[in-house]
Amino acid sequence: MNNGHVNQAMRCLRGIAATFFERVQTHNPGVLCEIVEVSPRDTNVPIPTDCDLYLSSGGPGSPFDGEGEPWTRDFGRLVDGVVESAIRGGADRRALFAICYSFELVVHHYRLADVVPRADRKFGVMPVYTTPVGQQHPLLAPFGDRLFAFEHRNWEAVNLDGHRLGSLGGKLLALESRDGVSKGRAILGLQVAPGVEAVQFHPEADRAGVMAWVARPEQAAAFKATYGEVTYQAMLRTLDDPRRLARTYALVIPGWLGRCFNEIAAHRGYAELPPLEDAPCSRFGAHCRAEEAARAREVPRL
Repeated sequence: MNNGHVNQAMRCLRGIAATFFERVQTHNPGVLCEIVEVSPRDTNVPIPTDCDLYLSSGGPGSPFDGEGEPWTRDFGRLVDGVVESAIRGGADRRALFAICYSFELVVHHYRLADVVPRADRKFGVMPVYTTPVGQQHPLLAPFGDRLFAFEHRNWEAVNLDGHRLGSLGGKLLALESRDGVSKGRAILGLQVAPGVEAVQFHPEADRAGVMAWVARPEQAAAFKATYGEVTYQAMLRTLDDPRRLARTYALVIPGWLGRCFNEIAAHRGYAELPPLEDAPCSRFGAHCRAEEAARAREVPRL
């Protein structure tokens, strides 16, 4: 859903998928793993319906840009089909994880909340507050009552229709504020329905990508103007804290991929994947810093 824009997020998603494939093939030698990339917004190429797991990316742009266009109808059919397959279960079960722009599309598709423009852009590494239900849900259970993630958005979902979410079998997992108000009213994480999980933030963001973004003078100046120098320096410290962005990168999407794989493994005769090790700091160590000069040459948009 990145509309053909080259950005850090796509690099991160490709890396996460490659690491997941390595895990699958380590425990299931000979199993074919294939990544299929489509960019329906700028090409109107149909989204394939024969994949097992779908990672639907962030934008940029308004979630209403494609209202009535073929790609939005195609996306809606895909989401509905994933839900139907998850309800049926078995070897053909599919699953979808929606990020940021895609989160907004899914919320709008099911009319779960009001998707509205923010008064100002929200960007940077920010806290995400899990609900009591979210703290028990496998997507966010490792994080307790708070995790840290990169955000970059001009839109938000507010005024959740809890009855409609419940009718789909969904759950509210995370919010912008512990009390739902003080730091913002946005909904940040949902179990939308069987087979579909979605977050407003960017769990795919790694240290190299965020540092490349932070290093841009115009972004640093904009962040400081919005949040202040003290918060800017705190964000830089957060990037070096293995308990924060590092854990989000290492556990959210990789955990979802492994969990969804295990849901179909027995039906296909595959060996299940073991739980992820909750020790992601090695991914954010010295070798990661060495990557940053190379990553900075890419267009640092998430």
